[in-house]
Amino acid sequence: MIAVLLAGAGVAALAAVLRRRFVLATVAGYSMAPTLRPGDRLLIRRAPLSRLSVGDIVVVVPDARMAAGPRHTTGYVIKRLAAVPGDPVPDHVPAPAHERVPPGRMVILGDNPDASRDSRDYGLVTQEQLVGVVVRALGASDPAKDEPTRDQANP
Repeated sequence: MIAVLLAGAGVAALAAVLRRRFVLATVAGYSMAPTLRPGDRLLIRRAPLSRLSVGDIVVVVPDARMAAGPRHTTGYVIKRLAAVPGDPVPDHVPAPAHERVPPGRMVILGDNPDASRDSRDYGLVTQEQLVGVVVRALGASDPAKDEPTRDQANP
């Protein structure tokens, strides 16, 4: 009986640790197509900006500038990290008085520019908004969803 209780407590403790370190999210739009599709489930590892690299797919919490457009119920924005502190600010990204990304900021861009609202629209994103980095997709999207309708094309 004690062994069962200890095992149960161990499982609960492990689950609590994993919840603090990892997050699950579901892709809701086409801004990361063809890399990610609506319905894809993602495993996200919490990580600070200093541990990320250009090219990583990151998850951020949107601020008021980013709020337009449909989102999964988590409210997360999923984009590719395009520039980190010290990197040149990419063309077409508004960044007042900066030629380089300042400390604590990042540039995020969708893989599908025609269907993406990203740093080209709302500028630099703060490290405080960062949830983490996508570790892997856990499930494939529904193949029937491969082609966006007009209403789905601008998440």
